[in-house]
Amino acid sequence: MPQIPKRLPSVLDLARWLAGPARTTLAPADIVTEYCERLLTAGVPLWRVRVGQRLANPLIGVWGVKWVRGAGAEAYTVPHRILATRSYTGSPFEHVNTTRASFRRSLRHLDPALDHHVLLEVAAEGGTDYLAIPIIYGDGSVQGASFTTDGQRDFSPEEVGLIEELGSFLAAALEPAAMRRSSESLLQTYLGEGPAKRVVAGAIRRGDCFEIEAAVLLTDLRGYTTLSQRLPPDQVLEHLDRYLEVVVGAVRTEGGDVLKFIGDGILSIFSVEESGRAEATRQACRALDAALARADEEGDLQFVACLHIGPVTYGNIGSPDRLDFTVVGPTVNLVSRLEAFAKSTGNVAVCSQEVAALLPSAATHALGAFALKGVPDEQMIFSLNGSGEHP
Repeated sequence: MPQIPKRLPSVLDLARWLAGPARTTLAPADIVTEYCERLLTAGVPLWRVRVGQRLANPLIGVWGVKWVRGAGAEAYTVPHRILATRSYTGSPFEHVNTTRASFRRSLRHLDPALDHHVLLEVAAEGGTDYLAIPIIYGDGSVQGASFTTDGQRDFSPEEVGLIEELGSFLAAALEPAAMRRSSESLLQTYLGEGPAKRVVAGAIRRGDCFEIEAAVLLTDLRGYTTLSQRLPPDQVLEHLDRYLEVVVGAVRTEGGDVLKFIGDGILSIFSVEESGRAEATRQACRALDAALARADEEGDLQFVACLHIGPVTYGNIGSPDRLDFTVVGPTVNLVSRLEAFAKSTGNVAVCSQEVAALLPSAATHALGAFALKGVPDEQMIFSLNGSGEHP
């Protein structure tokens, strides 16, 4: 008969470590790794451990850490759309989150008609015993953690008691980092990756601005006003969401930052500081190429785009009680005037002379010099024929 360890680690010793050094010095993945290793060393038959954290994020539902014996720990995310499916509904984690109570199930003799498919999958991979516990944070939110064995021995009652008793201390260790992760994720969703990093780093006061050079891309949906008058609101929003997904996905793939949605307009920047003037321009053009190609595939998405490169003032502007993190300055003003020009002349994509000078000659075509409202001098405007990087 398998031998059960006679002496488990002291709850007090592990609690002190979790609430002290682990909380103040370790990242979440390191906390989970060392916590599991300490239990494993003491004889607790851990195979897999998963700690999930719900995020205040409209796109990502859960962020967490998964540990596997012999392989260490890694972070993972779960989109909201997964939480709305059977992967979460009826699962042990849903039970823990709604009841605030532990869930225990042997994986040796499961019933496919009664047991959740998550348990069946873990059992098929070699799991033999499953324990999920609530991880309750200071704000009252309930997270979850699961512990699985894969050997000849299930968890002993003493081991279950130890894991359950340490749940509140594991919460104390993880909560500060998890809350930071949740805040950073929310900021990134609404501000973009670059601004989010700036805000987290302390750029939170009005007037916290600085100048950078960037390729600025502005896109605007064609026919949006007519569309909004012709279709019901839910169909208009669905159309707008598809357009936003096409452009935002392309910008992010090329390393750009989407700073703002202005109605049906999307303002994005590609930092010169990170890649140089020529490469930032090419990144913007590649993003535009990809977005236009995706729009063609969709069939009913048409938008105009304009591109300029130059210095922008980047940071917090606003009133004493309402701030916005954005870019302003002559470069942004010229981009907005180029967008109006493109719409009025029927051009799909246009750029400034500064952009054209950084691209292969085949990538642009001179349209001429034009006076633009709010811009002192006539500007040479070019149509964009693509990035020039593909035959």
